[in-house]
Parts: sequence; structure tokens; C-alpha cells
Amino acid sequence: MTVVAVAKWTEAPLKKFVEDARVHVVLLLNTSGQVLAQSGFARSMDVMSACALASAIHATASELGRRMEGKPFSGSHFAGRERQFFLAPANNRQGTQLVCAVFDSQTSFGLVRIYFDELTRSLADAAPAPDDRTVTADDFERELNRNLAVLFGRA
Repeated sequence: MTVVAVAKWTEAPLKKFVEDARVHVVLLLNTSGQVLAQSGFARSMDVMSACALASAIHATASELGRRMEGKPFSGSHFAGRERQFFLAPANNRQGTQLVCAVFDSQTSFGLVRIYFDELTRSLADAAPAPDDRTVTADDFERELNRNLAVLFGRA
């Protein structure tokens, strides 16, 4: 499966995760919902929707964790009849990114967790030092549109 990355430092670690964990769909995004890389999506609208939902799920679960246990919940997993969903944060020099993956019976939640831990280490090793640029709402929308164009070959 092809991994398409806007942030090139994410491409190799995410490709290895997709191959090793055998996930069908994966997104790597900032906590604000800005996509950094994806695999398995055919339409930019699907990526935008999934990023918005993943960001909202993470924010909600984090706040629920803080209120219930005094610290954010660190990840989410849902097992449906045919597919499973996994969402967890990966921290590195660039801040926190979210990994959102969908998989089926060809793999297991345990394997996805093991390879997620490996992905987190690989992203931490590959992450460049952050820039000090302040992002405005206009910058965010412009970057979102640029990233989607790059991911789907329109740039």
C-alpha cells in the first residue's frame, strides 16, 4: 500500500508501520486535524473528514481522562464485527501527532500496538527540530489545502 506524506520525515516510518502492522487505512495528523501523511484513502474529502473526527475524538478522550483520572486517556480502540479502529498520540520534537488506523482480521490489536510503539520511536528519531513559526487561522487553512493537494497529486 502506498504512503503519501506531506511531511517527508514521516513517510518511511509510516510505510513500515503499514507493512508490518497490516493496517488498511492510516492517517498521521497533528492534534489540530492537519494531515501529515496517509495511506489507503482515495478521496481528499474522506481524509478531511477522518482528520476532523480523529482530532475531535482525541480531544474528547483527553478531556474525559483528565476529569476522571487526572490525566488524558492515551489512546482509543474500537472493535467492530469486521474492522477495528485504533487512535493514539505519538510524541516527538514536532509535538504530538495522532495515528489513526483501521484494520481487520488479517492482524490483531496486539500487533498494531507493538508496531505503533515502534512507529512512535521511528517518528521521534526522524522528526526535525520544530520551527518557531506562529500559525494563524489563515495559515492553517492554506496549509490544509496545500497538504491535501500534495497527498492527492494536485500540487
